[in-house]
Amino acid sequence: MPHVDGYELIRRARMLDRARTNPLPAIAVTAYARSEDRQRSLLAGYQMHLAKPVEARELIAAIASLLHLSR
Repeated sequence: MPHVDGYELIRRARMLDRARTNPLPAIAVTAYARSEDRQRSLLAGYQMHLAKPVEARELIAAIASLLHLSR
């Protein structure tokens, strides 16, 4: 994403989400796996943080969890 990183992207999405009762589900999938990175992702507006490499089952479970939470 030229000129925008994932943190800025989710911040912008959350600004647009303010009028919605249920925020857009979002998972940060990143190579940054430290606890500080997870915290930064959550503070930026992601509901979940997954570190690469992500197993398919883990990603599917995370998506299913977010879809259930957003209802």
